[in-house]
This record gives sequence, C-alpha cells and structure tokens, in this order.
Amino acid sequence: MTSADRRSFLKSAAGAAAVTLFQPELAASPRLRAPVNVGLIGCGRQGRAVLTELAKIEGVSITAVCDTDARRLRGATRRAPDAATHDAHPALLDEDVDAVVIATPTHEHRQVALDSLAAGKHVYCEAPLAHSLADAKAIAAAARRAEKQVFQAGFQGRSNPVYSLARSFVRAGAIRNVFQMRAQFHQKTSWVTPSPDPAREKLLNWRLDPAVSTGLIGEIGAQQFDVVHWFTGKYPNRVRATGGVLTWEDGRKVEDTVHAELMFESGARFDWDACLGSSYGGQYEVLMGTMGTVKLAWSHGWMFKEADAATQGWEVYANRQQFHNDEGITLIAEATKLAAQGKLKEGVGLPHSPLFYALEDFLTSVTEGVPVACSAEEGLRATAIALRANEALRSGDEVAIPEEDFKVE
Repeated sequence: MTSADRRSFLKSAAGAAAVTLFQPELAASPRLRAPVNVGLIGCGRQGRAVLTELAKIEGVSITAVCDTDARRLRGATRRAPDAATHDAHPALLDEDVDAVVIATPTHEHRQVALDSLAAGKHVYCEAPLAHSLADAKAIAAAARRAEKQVFQAGFQGRSNPVYSLARSFVRAGAIRNVFQMRAQFHQKTSWVTPSPDPAREKLLNWRLDPAVSTGLIGEIGAQQFDVVHWFTGKYPNRVRATGGVLTWEDGRKVEDTVHAELMFESGARFDWDACLGSSYGGQYEVLMGTMGTVKLAWSHGWMFKEADAATQGWEVYANRQQFHNDEGITLIAEATKLAAQGKLKEGVGLPHSPLFYALEDFLTSVTEGVPVACSAEEGLRATAIALRANEALRSGDEVAIPEEDFKVE
C-alpha cells in the first residue's frame, strides 16, 4: 500500500469508523437468514458458554447435546431443555443437526471432527485444533476435503469486532512498522475441578494431565499467537520457553507459570507469558510500531500514537484514557456520529463475549456461504506453533518451527 493509499484509507475510516471498537448495531440480537439446527458435543465449562451465546442468535435451535459425563449432560439440558441428549457423539450425528460445535477436551477433537465432517455436518471446532501435530493435520486435511461443509477453527480474535477494526488500522500503516509484540494471560485460578470420585476428577482435569494436555501454551497461548499472526501476516520460525509449577504446589505436572519467546525471520520478537497465580494485568496483546502502539484486551482496544506521528483529523472526536504517562485513544466505531450525539463513551466495549462473535461468524458462513473467520489451515498454523512452544518448554531447548508443520496433505 502506498503512502497516498494509506492516507486515503485512514481518512475514509475516520468518516465512518474513526477510532473503532464495535458497531453500535452489534448490541442488537442478530438474526440468521435461515434457521440452523445445532448440536453441541462437549458440555463442560466451554460447552455451557457456547449454549449461552447461541441462545442470543435468532434462528438457532439446539436440537442435541452430548457428553460422556452424566452430570455435565444434565447441566446442559437446563440451558437447552428441548435438546436430545446423548453420551456418545455418533448418536448425536444421527439427529436432525445441520452444524455441530465441538467443545470436548482438546485431545478428543480429532475423532469427533472427522466423524462430524464425514456425516455431512458443518463444524465449529474449539481451539487449539488438537493436542498433537498429527491430529491437527488430520483435522485440517478432512476440512479441506469436505468441500460442501463449513469448518471454522475457534480462534476468536479473528471474529472480534474490536480486533477487526484495530487490524484495519495496523494493516493500513497507522502505527507503521510493527517490530515488537508481547502478550499475557494472568488469571488467579487453580484449573482444578474437584470431584469426590477420583476417576471422574481425573477426566474432568484433563488440562493437568501431561499425557494429553497442551498446558497454558496450547489452551491459552494459541489464541493469542493467532492474533499476532492475523495482524502481521507473519509466523515465527523459532521458539524458546521456560516455566514451572510456582504457585499451585498440589502435585501437578503441568506448569502453572510459563514464558515463551517466539522469534521471526526478520528479527522481530513476540514475548508471551501466562500464570495461574495472579490476575494482575489480565489478558491482552500489544503490537508496537514506529509510529504507534495498539493494545488489545478482547473486549476493549486502544491506540497510542507517537508524538511524531501524522495527525489524521479524526483524533478530535476520540475518547481518551490515561495509562500512567501514556494517553490511549479508545477504539470506538462511528466515533464522529456518537460524538455528535453526545454518546461517545457509550461506544466503549463489546456488548457480547468474543465467543459470541466467533459463533455468529460461523453460523453466518453456514447460512450465507461467506468465508469463515478462521479456516482449518490457519487453525493448524496457530496450533502447530503452540505445540512447538510446548515442546520447547518440555525440552528446555530452542525449537525450530518448520514450514512443514503448516502443510496440509
């Protein structure tokens, strides 16, 4: 994009979506062009969140739910009382279901995804795609072969209205060359689901089983890695990682504190850290450029302009927020219109969770035939990079991320 094109883009963006975060109409309940019968496979914490978000979309019918755990299955029926219930996914696939959402433990994704595609169902598969590279590649290959079905990988950043707007600014050169990136996930939680039954407790706490878990890097980091890939269009080729059990000394083998450094061929670095011992700072991603920085926090976003950055004109309408010595411009859609109505601050934040927008995008692709927000191939890339980072954590060595990891046969 030339400098003239960049200026033209930013001026046009200022007219309708000056500094943006979400379109005001996003607060309304969406309506699909055609009804969709949806089946949910996996009724744990994420599955229950899926049911909550699907209930907001007009035209969606939850016709079947499935889980191997009877208690979780009963819990799902409270949110979807008319749904048929099954303790195995093949039986659900025989129901009147157009599309399925796979929210099982990560290591169970492969067989469920392959069976769902083979049954002719549209598939939304939670991220990461799988707990092994072989499984992730198998899912991506099956999705490619299923020409008539929609497959969307559940990397939510690509559907997030805040992130979509911020990305348009970054890609248009608003912060110029991105040379450094960092992100974190901090949450005070044990990741333990207690149960008086030892066998059930082991099944419920699969994320703490090193034999099948991708740990913090896979379950959380993959989502944030994908944000950086999507914004920059670049992928790391090497990774180092360290970590340990530093806060929850309960006999677990999966690290509760992790740091990863992802390195790009250009020399750029992406630092990511996660911990389960503190909530300080929460979850966010930062992309630093020579003319500005963008900070993204899933429901909110900000742009910090350098003093020598060109003024585009829309800044006069911007809502600003102070961060110690830095002043951030809050990303708000249609800022000029909202400012004229005296409602600028009402545009701050998302009315729904990031999961909602990912599911909405998936169902729009199902009913309208538009491209998915995140393809199986892009899901494979983010998953593969997270798996290599987890390998680096386990080995203590720097690990290469070969292009071969991204190839789908």
